[in-house]
Amino acid sequence: MHFNLNAVRAQFGALSQQYNGQDVCFFDGPGGSQVPFSVLEAMQDYLGHYNANLGGQYFSSRKTDQLMANARASAQALVNAQSADNIVFGANMTSLTFSLSRSISRNWIEGDEIIVTALDHYANVSTWQQAAEDKGVKVLSANINTDDCTLDVAHLLSMMNDKTRLVAVTLASNATGSIVDVEPIIRKAQQYGTQVFIDAVHYAPHHLVDVQQLGCDFLVCSAYKFFGPHVGIAYIAPKWLQTLLPYKVEPATNIGPGRFETGTQSFEGLAGLVAAVDYLAQWGNQNDSLRDRLVQSYVLYNQHEQTLSEHFIKRINERKYIQLWGVKQGLSALRTPTFALTFEHQSPADIARHLGESNICVWSGHFYALGVVRQLGLEESGGVVRIGMMHYNTIEEIDQLFATLDALY
Repeated sequence: MHFNLNAVRAQFGALSQQYNGQDVCFFDGPGGSQVPFSVLEAMQDYLGHYNANLGGQYFSSRKTDQLMANARASAQALVNAQSADNIVFGANMTSLTFSLSRSISRNWIEGDEIIVTALDHYANVSTWQQAAEDKGVKVLSANINTDDCTLDVAHLLSMMNDKTRLVAVTLASNATGSIVDVEPIIRKAQQYGTQVFIDAVHYAPHHLVDVQQLGCDFLVCSAYKFFGPHVGIAYIAPKWLQTLLPYKVEPATNIGPGRFETGTQSFEGLAGLVAAVDYLAQWGNQNDSLRDRLVQSYVLYNQHEQTLSEHFIKRINERKYIQLWGVKQGLSALRTPTFALTFEHQSPADIARHLGESNICVWSGHFYALGVVRQLGLEESGGVVRIGMMHYNTIEEIDQLFATLDALY
């Protein structure tokens, strides 16, 4: 099938609305994407007809049991996990990471070391810093390359040794869009028996995750970043599924992925997750497996997003009043269509406010990517303006953005 941008946009009520009599433009995807009708309908259908808990001897509970199985299978296809049993759900990525960090750090001892990075969202930094403080473990942090805001992988590798218990690293920066080549990190970690915990929250809406190819121990992402509801997803490699000891309420299950899940899950959220993965797979051959359809569809998303990135960078290069912090090329293999910008004579908050008055939705600040903003020396001046595109955005919206900015200059 061929990617049809008009057909995509028709699936989102948010994209065709007007506010105060004006069209709206969403460049806030890194903070949370818009949601298609199919996801909304799936959630409403579950809540309206089958709302129940797991394990009951009646129709709606059995429907919920099946929904849970379907959601694990959908997430398995999305990240290419070995089994649906390797998928764990939670409220969001941050909550899941905090919970998993307690289990992962149980056996750390004083003298051990862990590595975090300055590129990461602090959900994948603060969690590990606090776990390390509890155990008397040393925390090392890998720098970014300030010229293009990529991770200094060589710096990270230089810190790894036989004391390193865990490396926490992102696949893509939620602030600058920089993509990380984690292959050498994982390869060296395996030599030392070091666990690798990957944040794929910003990566997953733009590139298809493959945990088997990566060879990571843990990977986390959030459905609300890829056109779904607020559901956190964690992949746990087979070797850790039964060996880690989670904190649990007695007598909850201690078998399979459920042993890492606390309380009652958001079943309506899981219904939305299934629909979101189906949405992502819609451009594949309908006779193929869900994973194959995702692979085919993401190729088309990458092509469109690269076109957006290249056009965006071209428009930036035509203007002297904007500074781009990050990769200066639009290649989808190097960056997502997420851009960190600063402006002459205007603070990030002022720019965001000006754009917001024209219904152009963007963010300003640090976006919990404190390491990036601090290393660039931008924290005191208010961080950056973040322009983040999804595959539902258009060239025309980019042109409207720059026309609005030009009016200030």
